[in-house]
Amino acid sequence: MRRSRTHAHPRTHILAVAAAAGALVLSALAGQAHAAAPAGPTDYCAGQCSDILPPGENGAETLADIVLFKLFGIRPAHNNDQLGKYDNLVTAYTGLTTSQIDNFYNDSSYGVPPANVERTETPQAGVTIVRDSVGIPHIYGQTRAETEFGAGYAGAEDRLWVMDLFRHIGRAELTSFAGGAPANRALEQNLWRSAPYTEVDLQSQVAALAAEGTRGAQLKSDIDDYLAGVNDYIALVRAGNDFPGEYDLTGQPMSDFTETDVIAIAAVIGGLFGNGGGGEVQSALVKQAAEAAYGVSEGDAIWAALREQNDPETTLTLHAGQSFPYGETSGAVRGVAMPDSGSVSGVNIVQNATGSASGAAAKTTASARSATSAAATAEAVRNADAKLAARLPAALRAKAAGKLGSLNGIHDDGALPGLNLPAPGQQHPGMSNALVISAADSASGHPIAVFGPQTGYFAPQLLMLEEIEGPGLSARGASFAGLNLYVELGRGPSYSWSATSSEQDTTDTYAVTLCNPDGSTPSTSSTSYLFHGVCTPMDRLVRHDSWSPTVADTTAAGSYDLTMYRTKYGLVEDTATISGVPVAYTSLRSTYMHEADSAIGFQMFNDPGVMSTPQGFESAASNIGYDFNWFYVDSAHAAYFNSGLNPVRASGTDPNLPMWGTAADEWQGWNPADNTADYTPPSAHPNSVDQDYYVSWNNKQAVDYSAADGNFSWGPVQRSDLLDQGVKAYLATGARFTRPALVQVMERAAVTDLRGRQVLPLLLQVINSQPVTDPGQQALVNELTAWLDAGATLTPTASGSKTYQNAAAIQVFDAWWPLLVQAEFQSGMGTGLFNALLGAMQANESPSGGQQLSAGASGSSNQAQPHKGSSFQFGWWGYVSKDLRGVLGRSVSDPLPVKYCGGGSLSACRGALLSSLTQAAAESASTVYSGDSTCSAGDQWCADSIIQDPLGGITDGPTNWQNRPTFQQVVEYPSGP
Repeated sequence: MRRSRTHAHPRTHILAVAAAAGALVLSALAGQAHAAAPAGPTDYCAGQCSDILPPGENGAETLADIVLFKLFGIRPAHNNDQLGKYDNLVTAYTGLTTSQIDNFYNDSSYGVPPANVERTETPQAGVTIVRDSVGIPHIYGQTRAETEFGAGYAGAEDRLWVMDLFRHIGRAELTSFAGGAPANRALEQNLWRSAPYTEVDLQSQVAALAAEGTRGAQLKSDIDDYLAGVNDYIALVRAGNDFPGEYDLTGQPMSDFTETDVIAIAAVIGGLFGNGGGGEVQSALVKQAAEAAYGVSEGDAIWAALREQNDPETTLTLHAGQSFPYGETSGAVRGVAMPDSGSVSGVNIVQNATGSASGAAAKTTASARSATSAAATAEAVRNADAKLAARLPAALRAKAAGKLGSLNGIHDDGALPGLNLPAPGQQHPGMSNALVISAADSASGHPIAVFGPQTGYFAPQLLMLEEIEGPGLSARGASFAGLNLYVELGRGPSYSWSATSSEQDTTDTYAVTLCNPDGSTPSTSSTSYLFHGVCTPMDRLVRHDSWSPTVADTTAAGSYDLTMYRTKYGLVEDTATISGVPVAYTSLRSTYMHEADSAIGFQMFNDPGVMSTPQGFESAASNIGYDFNWFYVDSAHAAYFNSGLNPVRASGTDPNLPMWGTAADEWQGWNPADNTADYTPPSAHPNSVDQDYYVSWNNKQAVDYSAADGNFSWGPVQRSDLLDQGVKAYLATGARFTRPALVQVMERAAVTDLRGRQVLPLLLQVINSQPVTDPGQQALVNELTAWLDAGATLTPTASGSKTYQNAAAIQVFDAWWPLLVQAEFQSGMGTGLFNALLGAMQANESPSGGQQLSAGASGSSNQAQPHKGSSFQFGWWGYVSKDLRGVLGRSVSDPLPVKYCGGGSLSACRGALLSSLTQAAAESASTVYSGDSTCSAGDQWCADSIIQDPLGGITDGPTNWQNRPTFQQVVEYPSGP
């Protein structure tokens, strides 16, 4: 049954238009009474569980909704009613009390009190969907099949357009569906590089799920019942012409969802958040550059130090000394396949480009966008004024006459702006954080958790909220659009769980010797390779995409073929020569061809019969093949488990570097037919029950659990330090944690500049090692010192002020960071090593995305992305810390073999820092904070601000920067079953 939407606006003449539009377009169907929610299980959280997911639950807007918003500012109900709560915590967290938590979070109790029931739907007999006062669906089914039907129906109600975008990204068909914007091209190209599948491949993964025992068979049934609900909703809105307006704006029809769509969507989500490794080639290039600069012996030592594979100074989630060896070289190293210097070339997957695609392979900047022809633009405007007008009710059509051209090009920046899939070898933007306090350190004697995933900011979000209640299913929380048959992060009746990206090494790079079947001399263009001594043709995977201008995306017509080559050792990413012999470097991911296998673990998360103990939680998490850190609390226990298909490598192989594609160097037990292997057992994964506290922010898990080959960031300065130090400082006072106290630790970290808190003290120590005699430089030092004394936070002067406290110091420091990195390291390293290292890890990841040093490559997919919230994961802060401490003569564990700043001279280092500081102070605000379509150049607060990137036709304004989970829970269970 179709839900009705309501609108609110103070101006009465616009209200009249909205009312008329609602009467004609938005059906108020029978059965949507304000009935009480069906009885659910006992909720043991007793009102002490809360969550938040901005901007709002309602992610489906009709064409009329979009027009009402664009022309009159009328916003659909529940479109952004969680955004203010989320944003306001920035200026209110310091005095937070228990009674105030729900000012900034939703009450996430089970069920819906009668007073909070907004509407009730019965899409089919046995299924009840109760919408609460913020629009969240609570789904009840008499049978499991009916419950899953309801989940599909509610998911399509709230995220149908996003689901459709995801399934097209997952097939690298986004441009053909949503338009040829450069950002769309970049997305599908990176997807095709990492997860190219034929339809046969996708269907084989569905069949494999069904063969995975009782739970696999149940998963297959759950998917089918879920899809029945999705498709029932599609049939209903298609018949009633009451569907998301983006279909009108793109001219695309709605089509039913299939089992293979679920696999395609899972490939997108796994590619975004759940993989690690695959950066061996870039690591090799850094090693070669270090050897070229310092000689083999010293160069290898420098490379090893820069890798920070097992840095003893880094913050650990398991901090009691537990060791879980993984990713280290065992035995005498052999099989390393280093490229000839200068021979590595990335493969170009774009072929046969025409029109606006010509010469534009994955270019995402506005300057690189293909120009839209005047004729195409004019046609799009005519479409808006004529075709779209016919879809509007008469009352609204009259008000909108001549104005619909304003819809033209609303997706010219991409259908999913801000969503960046990592390119091969590029660091995954591992996000999300967790703070978990054990019963022993809780004031109540019950564990407390504040945790959630950072999944970016979108309108609507990639996630949706729901509660699912049926036989074998009981959970409330967040799920990705198109995968909400289970709650993926959330709570059960007596427990909660969450995750952070863990990024351990589950992807390896092999060098395969190229050959030609006819025996002729091969080249780097050859498309056959030696497999176990036989010249074997590569699979050629081709996706043809084409697009034409639409109202939503006015990019001129174009097309191309995306072509990837696949070997048994994985996907071809680069070519090179080794001792003059042509090779291809391939990437083999343990979860390739197993994109949805992890759903069995999520199924178990939703089953209270499994999850009521830490041991059950570990069993569920161990069934997830993607790389995640999982956290759990109930009324008595806190627990942690690291998931992932960790392959058991052959003895003597070096996971840091490319290895030869030979039988001797393959994963143990590897079967190329289905890409399965021997994996490390659950007991070998970092795990723990009832440690005093846990913190995680994509940091190192445990002693000896190695940083993946391309991850150079697990050094002495990590953003997880802000959480760890905050917890320690609070406990050092003798106090025990409460929910508001733990939220305060989280939010204090969320508004802190990691560089300022952890590295600025060292910079000032070097500068103040002698008196500063220049008055201008002393004034700068005073400003920076005052900011540091205030906590090095990015805190507004008042709620809504859009101006930072210590704004001048923050601007100088933002400008200074790339300059001081360059001044400290470039001359000592030399251009070759300096640039190679920048290619492995960027120097900076600021809130604004600016202030970068470029070496022609990016260390992570979000390094220069503005308005993203998540910041300070990847950068050179650890290198600066180790180097400056060495120059200052302080003790450094696992130091850099060379002192770089000032060549090791404290006086020369001080001079370099002061000179670069003076240079930074001379930069104008408009240089430090370049403008964009939202922010004027020089607007510091706006440059840093979070923007919910629009996936549809309704947008939100900028909000305060904070480095915080997108979906976040605050939980404490006072009792259990």
